[in-house]
Amino acid sequence: ERARDYLHKTGRFIVIGGIVSPVHDSYGKTGLVSSRHRLTMCQLAVQSSDWIRVDPWECYQDTWQTTCSVLEHHRDLMKRVTGCILSNVNTPSITPVIGQPQNESSQTIYQNNNNVSNKPTAAKILGKVGESLSRICCVRPPMERFTFVDENANLGTVMRYEEIELRILLLCGSDLLESFCIPGLWNEADMEVIVGEFGIVVVPRDGADPDRIMNHSSILRKYKNNILVVNDDSNHPMSVVSSTKSRLALQHGDGHVVDYLCQPVIDYILKSQLYINASG
Repeated sequence: ERARDYLHKTGRFIVIGGIVSPVHDSYGKTGLVSSRHRLTMCQLAVQSSDWIRVDPWECYQDTWQTTCSVLEHHRDLMKRVTGCILSNVNTPSITPVIGQPQNESSQTIYQNNNNVSNKPTAAKILGKVGESLSRICCVRPPMERFTFVDENANLGTVMRYEEIELRILLLCGSDLLESFCIPGLWNEADMEVIVGEFGIVVVPRDGADPDRIMNHSSILRKYKNNILVVNDDSNHPMSVVSSTKSRLALQHGDGHVVDYLCQPVIDYILKSQLYINASG
């Protein structure tokens, strides 16, 4: 929610959805419970939200998927559902896709000139996204008219409508951003795609300085303009949002667990006897 509010304040984005994608069971992290439980807990945590959804695709794969693969999956899924060619952070200049201005004097062509009502519009595209995937990405506000080449571009179909630049962004804490600086931990080609093509929204954690972190990585420095740091001006530090602290609070019977988790999730954990050791 804080990341969404910040993106709205920048005036550059309208956030129309958020995706929570629990990692595959074979990820190998110590203490990782079954994805069956993690999916349920995430669903309980966002059940009151009208814009965040939990996606099971990553959990349902045969093995662990890289972050890059997950982002590409959602981008491809969005493309299929909307019929749009989704734009990366750096829109290619050789193909007339969303976000690339075209010559206003160029001729506008429709598949059926007698059926103008079928022309795609911002409302129709976003409505289709909402109906099929329940608000799952970011979109820039309409600005001016652009040329759009649709999925049937091989048939010579060109349509014009208000700019709709759909984008999938990776939301993470500054601790994940800092992991990009650890030699050998991330595949460099994946990092290029994640930061260079998608972009990252970073929430500072535990007083970490994202600018300092970015200066320690050549790839992060290279694509610094694609990294959006959420400035949290409230008195509620984002470091409180921590799955590790939540598990520790449960294991030690700490009543402050209510500061980290909503009651439906706590009830499910207690019922399923998750994370609770013998002394707890």
